[in-house]
Amino acid sequence: MAKADPARRAALGLIAGVMEDRLTLAEAISAGVLEGLSPGDRARAQRLALSTLRHMAQADAMLKPHLRKRPPPDVQALLRLAVTELCAEAGAAHGVVDAAVTLVRSAGPRVESFAGLVNAVLRKVAAETDRWASLPAPELPGWLRGRLMSAWGKAATQAMERAHLAGAPLDLSVKADPEIWAERLGAELLPTGSLRLAARGQVSDLPGFTDGAWWVQDAAAALAAKVLGAQPGARVLDLCAAPGGKTLQLAAAGAQVTALDISEGRMARVAENLARCGLKAETVTADALDWEPTEPFDAILLDAPCSATGTIRRHPDLPFVKDGPGIKPLFALQAALIDRALGWLKPGGRLVYCTCSLLPDEGEAQIEAALTRHAGLRVVAPDLPGIEAGWITPAGALRLRPDFWPDRGGMDGFFIAALTRE
Repeated sequence: MAKADPARRAALGLIAGVMEDRLTLAEAISAGVLEGLSPGDRARAQRLALSTLRHMAQADAMLKPHLRKRPPPDVQALLRLAVTELCAEAGAAHGVVDAAVTLVRSAGPRVESFAGLVNAVLRKVAAETDRWASLPAPELPGWLRGRLMSAWGKAATQAMERAHLAGAPLDLSVKADPEIWAERLGAELLPTGSLRLAARGQVSDLPGFTDGAWWVQDAAAALAAKVLGAQPGARVLDLCAAPGGKTLQLAAAGAQVTALDISEGRMARVAENLARCGLKAETVTADALDWEPTEPFDAILLDAPCSATGTIRRHPDLPFVKDGPGIKPLFALQAALIDRALGWLKPGGRLVYCTCSLLPDEGEAQIEAALTRHAGLRVVAPDLPGIEAGWITPAGALRLRPDFWPDRGGMDGFFIAALTRE
């Protein structure tokens, strides 16, 4: 009997972790699903799982005419994976079908009886892959789609769904000389100063990684630190700092940075990135609701915990593991963090509040409420290269969406507001 492909088997384990156990892909990986795999198989398993989750609704549409009833969850996951390989990844039909049948036959008595079904269905799908291109972009789950339709309208919501389906390119922030690094890496220098790579590969193999010349950071995320505008020598707090891209930006600007996060493991990653890039910051592992600084800060960057709905194009697992009731406690936490951060700010200092969320409850509404709670607080409109007028809200904040820059590959969804109080 042929041996089942370990990368495909691991990809199915990741998909099961998301669909059945409601784990994020990161949590499923931490649970050991990829243990024992070679680096190449680990990367391929993650890529296959991501692609299957991103294209799941399309895969189901391809399968529907050929299934009289829904198969068991593990068989259904295998069919979805194989259809994604056939249609989205342009895999060779013979190899994909044979690999799927081998996986079924190696899965034990309860599943192996479905080998004939898997073989027949996938051969039918392989004969009609041209139908794939006519399928619409998958819709977001109802709890999220309804909120986005109310906030931004139907056309914008559909444009965001298309952006999610397209996925995300690789963006970099550089310590210095972006024009030189754009040429060395064959990257596009974006209007806001980030670099965007056309082709994805192993990040650690790219020129400049080992030397710490740059770090991976979405172009939208990079704008938060730029809006803060920290000056050399200024005392700056990066609140909820992990994974550390903004800490690196602030340190590279010459600020005296304190990076705080509640997660010890994530703060270890921040420290590793600082060391790789030859940058310095004080790292603190603590709960921001309990911690107290020894003196006020000139500027504070608060990247608050949020629904992360702005990152779905690179994290297609999120719609399957989050829900409306689950994110509501975050709204109170965000407000509490804004209030604490304002108490640590020097008079005339600047607080930038941001979330990687598409929901006004985690952005516009938070700032409106903060202005009501705090007398003398005002929003400072951004004045940066590359910022388009349509990104600035009537209140003077930045609202970024995945469907912006469609010809360049989009951006993560973010809300960014700069606040000051005399």
